[in-house]
Amino acid sequence: MLSLEEEVEAHALRQRGWSISAIARHLGIDRKTVRAYLNGDRVPGQRARSAPLLIEPFVEYCRIRLAEDPHLWASTLFDEIAELGFTGSYPSLTAAIRVLGLRPHCEPCHTVKGRDVATIAHPAGEETQWDWIELPDPPASWNAGKHAHLLVGALAHSGRWRGVLAPSEDFAHLVEALDAVVSRLGGVSLRWRFDRMSTVCYPATGRLLPAFSAVAKHYGVAVDICPARRGNRKGVVEKANHSAAQRWWRTLGDDATITEAQASLDRLCVKLDGRKRRRDGVATTVGGLAAAEPLRPAPTAAFPAELAESRTVSPAALVSWRGNHYSVPPGLSGAIVAVTHRLGCEVIRIVTASGAVIAVHPRALDGAGATVRDAGHVAALEKAVLAAFTTAKPCTHKTRRPPSAAALAEAARLRGQPTTDPAHKVVIDFAAYAATAARLSVAPQPDPTEDTALES
Repeated sequence: MLSLEEEVEAHALRQRGWSISAIARHLGIDRKTVRAYLNGDRVPGQRARSAPLLIEPFVEYCRIRLAEDPHLWASTLFDEIAELGFTGSYPSLTAAIRVLGLRPHCEPCHTVKGRDVATIAHPAGEETQWDWIELPDPPASWNAGKHAHLLVGALAHSGRWRGVLAPSEDFAHLVEALDAVVSRLGGVSLRWRFDRMSTVCYPATGRLLPAFSAVAKHYGVAVDICPARRGNRKGVVEKANHSAAQRWWRTLGDDATITEAQASLDRLCVKLDGRKRRRDGVATTVGGLAAAEPLRPAPTAAFPAELAESRTVSPAALVSWRGNHYSVPPGLSGAIVAVTHRLGCEVIRIVTASGAVIAVHPRALDGAGATVRDAGHVAALEKAVLAAFTTAKPCTHKTRRPPSAAALAEAARLRGQPTTDPAHKVVIDFAAYAATAARLSVAPQPDPTEDTALES
């Protein structure tokens, strides 16, 4: 590769009449290289490629994906093409996106201006930041409505984060998701930080709710509430929310179940633990920082909040809940019942709308696909099904049954034709027509008495 100065010198020597061989000996390079620069085939300062770039077979895929989603993260795109066989580096992908202009321009995003931010020190093991993220347009098979709910917890010192899907954001589901995230993070920090969640504090004042204070005591943590409209105060979890939305939710398939979605999120979180960091001049990773944080072990059992979720009884007298089926007494097909479960307990209860407990079952492992039946329910269901059987001869489906007179009359009415009452049908006697025809075939004879009267 020639520098700009060497390329200028080569052109000057050529104009003086030097041969290409002489210029090559003078500059100490190959003759073919000198000829390429003199002919304009090479650009000074740019090294010629001896082999095609690794990104070239994937350029069209990248262009299509970025045209479909201009805000797709380059790291997400890198994950996708790596699964397709790309062996290059992440910087080579970002360079190709920039040089080839693969990402479409988005004018609204370029009008956003930055603002000053301050860096807050977070000692190891001190703080975990929490936040709900509402994910739009969940797969239809989830029956989750317009949004899916993900609770994200992030260790402020190391940046490790984990998330758990929940059916709703009420108090009981918050506690259940908190416990699941804590176990995934590896322990409990000294303090928990929340925004003004209505299930944690009074939003207007920021004062802690008595119910959640019991939860904090159970886990042995102090609770901090962010000031109103200060999202940057918990910027670690906000960035985790961004990663969850862009790198996971944005590419989640429509056919994914809740269990599969949770498993894919867990895999992504483990992968992101490999992000490189440098602390005090020492190279490390997010996972290495998190492993060194002095976290306390989580309690052996979750805080005993009670979940309640509505379900519909199937015709087989079963209630579906968390990937399993539980039996109820027969005769409730289509009824709305509530499945209740106290966290830390090994059983679930099925309750009617009036509050009557109709079934108690041991809880199966979530997503196991198990069918848990009570022996009494099975016997009662079999009895009800057998009682509904009949020995009557079934209807014959090949019998000829043309439309009745009433149906024909109604059809005539619909067509606008005159109708008569079928009970008073007019019957025509052809004998009357025959007698009338016989009389008309004989010529009428004059009355002789009339002629005598006229002569007199």
